[in-house]
Amino acid sequence: MWSFILNNEIETMKNHLITICVFLSTYIQSQQLIPLNEKAYSDSLKTVANSKVDNNAKANSYFLLSNFYRNIDSLLSKNYLEKGKALSANTPVNTAKYHYYEGWHFLESNKEKAAVSFQKAIQEFSKIKIKESDFFIASSWYNYGVTQKNKEGYPFLVKILVEKSIPQIEKYKDHKTLGQFYSQLAIILTYNAEFAKAFEYNTKAIKILEKNAPHSQELFFAYLNTASNFCYQAKGDEAKKYLDKAEKLILPYPESSANASFYYGKTLYFITKQKNEEALPMIEKGLVYAKRSNQNLLTQMFYMNKYDILRKQNKLNEAKNVLENILSEKTLIIDANNRKTFYNQLSSLNEQMGNLKEALVWEKKYSKLNDSLSSENVKLELNKLETKFRTAEKQKEIANLNTEKAQKELEINKKNQYLWLLVFASLFLLILIISIFFYTKKLAKEKEINHSQKLKEIAQQEELKITKAILEGEEKERERVGKDLHDGLGGMLAGVKINFSAWASQNLEPENKQNFNEILNQLDYSVTELRNIARNLMPESLLKFGLETALKDLSEFYTRKDLNIDFQPIDVNTNLPLAVQINIFRIVQEILANAVKHSEAKNILLQCSQSEEVFLITIEDDGKGFSQDSSPTKSMGLHNLKTRVDYLKGKMEINSDHEGTAINIELNTHAIS
Repeated sequence: MWSFILNNEIETMKNHLITICVFLSTYIQSQQLIPLNEKAYSDSLKTVANSKVDNNAKANSYFLLSNFYRNIDSLLSKNYLEKGKALSANTPVNTAKYHYYEGWHFLESNKEKAAVSFQKAIQEFSKIKIKESDFFIASSWYNYGVTQKNKEGYPFLVKILVEKSIPQIEKYKDHKTLGQFYSQLAIILTYNAEFAKAFEYNTKAIKILEKNAPHSQELFFAYLNTASNFCYQAKGDEAKKYLDKAEKLILPYPESSANASFYYGKTLYFITKQKNEEALPMIEKGLVYAKRSNQNLLTQMFYMNKYDILRKQNKLNEAKNVLENILSEKTLIIDANNRKTFYNQLSSLNEQMGNLKEALVWEKKYSKLNDSLSSENVKLELNKLETKFRTAEKQKEIANLNTEKAQKELEINKKNQYLWLLVFASLFLLILIISIFFYTKKLAKEKEINHSQKLKEIAQQEELKITKAILEGEEKERERVGKDLHDGLGGMLAGVKINFSAWASQNLEPENKQNFNEILNQLDYSVTELRNIARNLMPESLLKFGLETALKDLSEFYTRKDLNIDFQPIDVNTNLPLAVQINIFRIVQEILANAVKHSEAKNILLQCSQSEEVFLITIEDDGKGFSQDSSPTKSMGLHNLKTRVDYLKGKMEINSDHEGTAINIELNTHAIS
C-alpha cells in the first residue's frame, strides 16, 4: 500500500513538472526581446520616439515600445504599433517590421491573427535582400511555429526550428539569437523527458551567450532552463549552480518582471530538495511580480506549485480549492497534456478525500483524454527530427571536409604546375621536382584514405544511433502497452469482479451462486492471463531484480510437462546497464519462444556466462532442427536476433540438424552506455 502511494507521488511530481516545462517555454518566448533592465530600456525608447530624429528611427522605437507593453497594457501597445505603421507607409523594411511586431502583439491573445502577421512578415522580408532580413525571417518562422503548437504539436515546432529558424539565423551570424533558439529547442526536449539531449543544447546556448551576450536576458533564461532540467531529474545541487548564475544577472534589477521567473526557478529548486516550507515564500514573492506585470500564465503556475505543497501537507480542502480555481481560470488547460494532468490530479485528490463518486468522474475524463493522446509517438517524432538535424550538421562537416580536400588538391595542382616549369632549368631540378611530386601525391592519397575512413566512421555512428533509437522506441512501446494492460484493463477487470461479487451477495439466492462463482473464476483466469501478457511485454523481475532473475523466470515460464529447460547462470554481473540487460533478455526470449513453438524438443539447455566485458549465451535443444532459410517467420526472427546482436557488437553462430539446434552468441556489454 505504501509503495503504491509513493509511486503515485513520484508520478504526480513528474506530470506536474512536465506541465511546468512547456509553459516555461511559452513564457520565455514572450519575454525574449525585453532586456533585464526594463526601465532604462523603455525610457531610452521613449526618448528616441519624442526626439527630432528621422522617421525610420522613430518607427523602430514605436514598434519596440509596442512589444514592451503588449502584456502590460494592450491598448497602449496597440497605440504604439499604429504610430509605427503610420511612419512606415513608403518604407518596405518598416512595413515588413510592422507585420512582424503585429504578430507579437497578437501572439498571446489571438494566435490565428498572429500566424497571419508572421507569414506576411516572412513574405515581405524575403523580398528585401539585406542581412537584417535573415534575423526577422528566422524569428518570424519560429513565432509562427509557436502559434501552431496547440494544433500541430511539438514535432511541428521542432521541425520549424531545425529546418527554418536555426539555418536562417546561422546565415545572419547572430550568435545571441542562435543561442536563444538552442535554448528553446532544449525546453521542448525537456518537456518530452529527453533530459540528456536538452542539457546538450542548453550547454551550447550558454556557451554562445556567455561569449556574445554575457548580461542578456537570453542568458538569464538559459540558466533557468538548465536549472529546471536538473530539477525535473531530482538533481537539486546541479540546479542550484545555474540558479546562482541567474541570480547574479537579475540581482541589480529588483523591479524587473523577470524576477517572477527567477522566483519560480527557486520554487522548483526547494520542491526538488523537499523543502516545501521554504518554497512557499518564493511562491508569494513570485506572485507579486507575476501579477504586477500581468503574467497570467506564470501566476497560475505558481498556484499549481502551491496546490502541490498543500496536498503534501495534507491540507486537502485548500489544495482542492486551489486546483479547481486554476482549472476554472483555463490558462493552463489550453494544452491537452496539461488538461490530462489536471484531470488525473483531481481524480486522485478526490479519492484521497473519500469523494469516490467525484473521483470516478474525473478518472473517466482523464482516461478518455489519455486515450486520445500518444506522448510516446510525439517523443519518437521529436527524436526523428532531432536525429535528422544532427545528420544535417554531420553532412555540413562532410561538405567542409570535401571543400578542404578540393582546396588541397588545387594547391597540389598549382604546385605541380610550378615545379614542371622548373624542369627546364636543369636535370637536378627535374629530379627534385619529380621527387617532390610523388611525395606530395603520396601524402594526398594518405589524406584521402584518412578522409574516407572518417566518413565511414561517421556513417557507422549514425547507423548505430538509428538502431539505438529504434530499439529504445520498441522497448518504450512494450513498456507502455504492458503498463496500460496491467494497470488499465487489468484494474478495470478486477473492479468488475468486485462489483459482481457485491451484486451477487445482495441479489442472488444461494442455489444460484455456484454457477455465478464459476463465471467469477473464469474472470479471474482472464485477469491472470492478461497480466502474464503484460509481464511478458516488460517483465517486472528484470527491472526489480536484474537479468539473472528475469532469465530464470523466463525459463520457468516456458517449462512444460513435456519440456524441461535447464538454466545455468555463471558469473552474471548484476551491474550491467539496463539497456544491455533488456537486449540480452530479448535475445534469449526470441530464441526460447522459437524453440518452444517449432523445435518439438524435450530438453533445452540455456547457459549464460560473463567474463569482464564479454557476455556468452549458449542455447541447445534436442529437437528436429530447422533450415535457416526455410520459414519466413523464422527468417524474421533471425533478422531480429541479428539486429540486437549487431547492436551489442556481438557474434552469433547457429548449428542445426535433425538431432537438434545449438546457438552460440558472444556479446560486448560495453557496446552501449
